Amino acid sequence: MSWITFLVFVILAQHQANSSGVFELRLISFDNEAGKDDLGKCCTGVSGPNSDCEGMCRPRFRVCLKEYQVKIDTTSPCTFGDVITTELEPNPGSDNSQNGFDSSIALPFPFTWPGTFSLIVEAWHGNQTSHPAVLVSRLTRQRWLDVSEKWTGDVHSSKYSTLKFEYRVTCKSHYYGKGCENLCRPRDDNFGHYSCSPTGERVCLAGWTGDYCTKPRCLPGCDEQHGHCTKPNECRCQSGWEGPLCDQCQRYPGCMHGTCVKPWDCLCNEGWGGLFCNQDLNFCTNHKPCRNGGTCFNTGQGSYTCSCPAGYTGTNCELPLHDCSKTPCLNGGTCNRNSTLNICICPPGHSGPRCETSVKTCEEKPCQNGGSCTVTDDGYRCECRPGYGGVDCESQLNSCSPSPCSNDGKCVESTNGFKCICPSGFTGERCETNIDDCQGNPCQNGGTCVDKINEFRCQCVPGFVGPLCQKRVDYCTTIPCANGGTCLQLINDYECKCAPGFTGKDCSEEVDECQLEPCQHGATCVNRVHGYECHCPPGFLGRQCEEVSSSAAPSARISSDSNFTTQHVVFIVTISTVVPLIVLVAVGIVVCVKQRRKREKARADEEARLQNEQNTANSSFAKRGAAMAADAHVIKNSWGKCTNNVISSNISSPDDCSVSNISVSECDGFPKPMHQVIDGRPVYSLQRTRSQKQLNTEPGPRASALLAAKLHEPEYEHIKRLSVMSNASAVCGSSDPSLLKRPVEKESNGVYVIEEHFHRPDAISAGLFATEV
Repeated sequence: MSWITFLVFVILAQHQANSSGVFELRLISFDNEAGKDDLGKCCTGVSGPNSDCEGMCRPRFRVCLKEYQVKIDTTSPCTFGDVITTELEPNPGSDNSQNGFDSSIALPFPFTWPGTFSLIVEAWHGNQTSHPAVLVSRLTRQRWLDVSEKWTGDVHSSKYSTLKFEYRVTCKSHYYGKGCENLCRPRDDNFGHYSCSPTGERVCLAGWTGDYCTKPRCLPGCDEQHGHCTKPNECRCQSGWEGPLCDQCQRYPGCMHGTCVKPWDCLCNEGWGGLFCNQDLNFCTNHKPCRNGGTCFNTGQGSYTCSCPAGYTGTNCELPLHDCSKTPCLNGGTCNRNSTLNICICPPGHSGPRCETSVKTCEEKPCQNGGSCTVTDDGYRCECRPGYGGVDCESQLNSCSPSPCSNDGKCVESTNGFKCICPSGFTGERCETNIDDCQGNPCQNGGTCVDKINEFRCQCVPGFVGPLCQKRVDYCTTIPCANGGTCLQLINDYECKCAPGFTGKDCSEEVDECQLEPCQHGATCVNRVHGYECHCPPGFLGRQCEEVSSSAAPSARISSDSNFTTQHVVFIVTISTVVPLIVLVAVGIVVCVKQRRKREKARADEEARLQNEQNTANSSFAKRGAAMAADAHVIKNSWGKCTNNVISSNISSPDDCSVSNISVSECDGFPKPMHQVIDGRPVYSLQRTRSQKQLNTEPGPRASALLAAKLHEPEYEHIKRLSVMSNASAVCGSSDPSLLKRPVEKESNGVYVIEEHFHRPDAISAGLFATEV
């Protein structure tokens, strides 16, 4: 089995070696006058006294071909091919230049040419065996290159060297297409009969068809079911069929009077029977064998019998029965006995079994009244003149009976015989001639006139109708043009003037702009209505992907047939920018309005809460009576001789607590106190132009409640006193200096707080607790 494995390996290796195309690079010249590499170092490593290099660069070239790279990597493998040349010799015509090769450097590829490539060409001085190699110059290229026989020239110049070269991509023999992807090898054998088109498509030879042109074209008309062929213009019949086109079935062998509808049938014709249709079932009708008036009867199986009339006998009644003694021959006939039968031999001019029939000839001029005589086998025949009839024209007839006029003409007798009155459309002596109604050819536009009885008919050429073919057929009335096409009337035809982007007889076919292959560099073309679109590969851009850009991403470019103009683009960009901006501004305004309303609502809620607390405190006096004194949130003020609206020990009656003698002018900004009696005691409350505010002098949420409760205890009664608000009167003008300590200091909430009263014993003993303004 080892040799089989080796053979398979050789076949596969040979298959891989076959290439579809070849990349060719031809070196034209390499100039290096200074003998230095691109870094300015001498190729030989030896420099002269003037810093000139001794010797010149003798490069060998390395050609590397790989896939397209935006940034060419010189260290990665050469995927398409890698070739190193031999060392070049000096150019005989120049001391400083070197010749290229007589033949190009070939890099075959066994795949579809992608169109793009990366090329690296390096010039090396020396090799690794003799001394270290020196890189003289290196060039890199990334290009798009179509398959073509034309060379593309290029030049690479560095500081010390110049390389001229050219390259191309061609398809191998029998490979076709834009990327050498189509394989087509002409052949004319059992495996195909075709040649190749310039694009690599198989073109069948004459008489062949099929994908690989292996099916012959049979004789035109050859039955597809019952015939076949092995070569062109042949028609071989299958078993049971015959004929030039194999469309006739074969009858059963031996079938005589029958047909078939399928092979090996024997369907008997009418009057025939039997297995082979050879038995005549109606012999009497088909052959009429009985003579002399005999009657024939079919007896089956192709036999018959004849019933003979009197005087005749025989199988077919061919023999007359005659006895000359009883019935002698007439008109001089002679009786002759023939076997068992008597036969009369008649003289000339007579015939019949007994010579009873007289036979005349034209020599005797039997025709009368001018009739003409004609000799026949039976004797003669008379052609009578008009108005006469009979065997010998002996009878005079009515001229109009029967009517001699043709075509329903009316016969009228006259002295000379008769006269025919013809109907419309006929003429002639006997109305035998049809009048030609087509005289002058009344049909128009090439129509053919057909004469009829007293009329005519025009047979129009295609494209015209009407009694006289005077109307042209308007094919545009059916609106045959699709997709907005305009119909143009022609003679017996129409033509559609299609809108842009459509074609065809009725504009139903969309024009495929991609058939012209407008997209370059391997771009994918997408057909559009009245245009196309190119999807560019990486590294290319432009309307047709014709521009090379290392940073360009794949993008779709609109063809020149696009309907968008610059004004349209500017309008779209403006709308797409302004609309989002307007939306953002509107959203910002809505948010700000909502925040403002929220703050106003919070402020209104806070004011309502404070007002509710004030209303609750004011209403508690009337509701709870004596319990008002224990309210932790209310500080009551007293005027005159009362302290906190409680009667002092020095006052004899509640009326002395009246502070009506205190005017607003004396106490800045305060109106008269209002008087009310609660639990038998008068209570005076301050009224202010602004909202009431209570002051709680004890810190903590429960300070005011605790302090108010303690004020009703006996031990705290002595600290209740009038809150002095001003020194404008005797009452307000207390001598306590603590009341005047901070006359201008005001808290943010509009309340004066005199904290020192709680720190001074004399103030507490005097009954001062707190005040509110």
